[in-house]
Amino acid sequence: MAGLTRQADSGVRGLMRPAGRHSGARCVALCLAGTAATGAGLLLPAALGRALDTLLADGSATGWVLCCAGLVLLIAVLDAAETVLVGTVDARTTAWLRRRVSGQVLALGPRAVTRFGSGELVARVVGDAAQAGTAPGARATLLAACAGPLGGVVALALIDPWPAVVLLTGAPVLALLLRALARDTAECAADYQRVQGRIASALAEAVAGHRTVRAAGTADRETARILRPLPELARAGHRMWRVQGRAAGQAVAVAPLLQLGVVAVAGVLLARHRLSVGEMLAAARYAVLATGVGVLVGQLSGLVRARAAAARLAQVQAQPAPAYGTRPLPPGPGRLQLRGVTARLGTRTVLDGVDLDLPGGTTLAVVGRSGTGKSLLAALAGRLADPDSGEILLDGVPLRDLTRTDLRRAVAHAFERPALLGTTVVDTLALGLPSPDPDRIREAARTAHADDFVRRLPQGYATPCAEAPLSGGEAQRLGLARAFAHGGRLLILDDALSSLDTVTEHHITRALLARGRTTRLIVAHRATTAARADAVAWLDGGRVRAVGRHEELWRDAEYRAVFGDGGRA
Repeated sequence: MAGLTRQADSGVRGLMRPAGRHSGARCVALCLAGTAATGAGLLLPAALGRALDTLLADGSATGWVLCCAGLVLLIAVLDAAETVLVGTVDARTTAWLRRRVSGQVLALGPRAVTRFGSGELVARVVGDAAQAGTAPGARATLLAACAGPLGGVVALALIDPWPAVVLLTGAPVLALLLRALARDTAECAADYQRVQGRIASALAEAVAGHRTVRAAGTADRETARILRPLPELARAGHRMWRVQGRAAGQAVAVAPLLQLGVVAVAGVLLARHRLSVGEMLAAARYAVLATGVGVLVGQLSGLVRARAAAARLAQVQAQPAPAYGTRPLPPGPGRLQLRGVTARLGTRTVLDGVDLDLPGGTTLAVVGRSGTGKSLLAALAGRLADPDSGEILLDGVPLRDLTRTDLRRAVAHAFERPALLGTTVVDTLALGLPSPDPDRIREAARTAHADDFVRRLPQGYATPCAEAPLSGGEAQRLGLARAFAHGGRLLILDDALSSLDTVTEHHITRALLARGRTTRLIVAHRATTAARADAVAWLDGGRVRAVGRHEELWRDAEYRAVFGDGGRA
């Protein structure tokens, strides 16, 4: 347990230190502004005391009154600067954390969703990053807040040592109170954030399957499932407030007793003419500042919650991202080889010792019943995922050894539900291209039979994606056009023709097969698609049951059953 705790602490430090350095100058300015405001606040009681003593001695207190007014104005200005700096530091740190964690999620790829779930990832990148982003600012303001009690004790000791001695007798109690607060708040915050992640995961699943939910008429049941953890969330939240309220209540109970003790001792010293009236006024004010644990309770609670959120972000950062090699991709026809590839999802072995050899410039259709690992094989072939064992080679070079640039230039993907990223339609089609060529993009759109409907959009290719309502088939054609524009020597289609009508699929498939210099791996659900391929790999039970021409495999009744009565797998 201690080892896990140390590892978690190390992960949090490894994430938050560079986050703090990102706004280091502002954090220093924030700490200086807070400390200066605290210093001005410590000078104010002394100035008020001197003004009072001067007035009681029938002297002119104009200078001291002006000094007090100047200190009040300075405190107001510094407080305003502190507020602006806190907001700026929090915003900058949150943005930095979101970029860092989002980059890690993209680097992990499907592993991130498998490990955490899409909803949980959203909760961490959005909510936890915002909470963790307050840590540098909270740490800087906490340092300034600690200067108040410490300065109050020192000021009391300068007036007379005995009031400071009385105050210090309660210091162990206040220290224990703050320590218990930090421990209990950390546990509550971790529970609260964990339940939040569960709710976010359930919501993401429901949103992804909203059409199925509506068709089944189970919206109420799904709503109840998503909100089922709410009582647990409420308990964690109430517990957090109880912990903070109890700490504040204990501080309120202890602080007045210490303040009363200081005032009583100061009164005795006043009666013995060891203190003036102004010094007694200053001592009473310094006692309030020195016992200002309420401010520390709020600051410490915020810092602990930020640290708990940072620990959840550090868990994402701790996941090993795929490492790329340094070997360039040599010239070649795009030959793809899978040697003894085994891949698991969780504890389930989806692909078991798969061997395939796809010659350059040919087309391989991958077919099989649902759940046999077709999409996983497509992901492995383009290194969107890595196998648990075995090796995948492109033109004789293991994919793990290739540089990121060479690998991504060589392999293009199209998916069943493409993510249409980009501001406009042309941005979507040019995604990933280092130097987009408009003519090349339009030619790819024509090949994918997308050019006609894109031109009918309000602004054509410049239409913002958010203003381009697309059917499932149109979205798939844009995804195909993007893959065609990308080029490369290996093209992987993961059920990217499923939403097309038969005529459009026929034309696109014919154009696709005419690209003789490109090797094509197609996850196919229609018998017509498999029939047009040079060869078919039939997956069954995690293994390649057979490889051959479609018409040869069609003689097997079990192979025909893969496509069902409607000709789809």
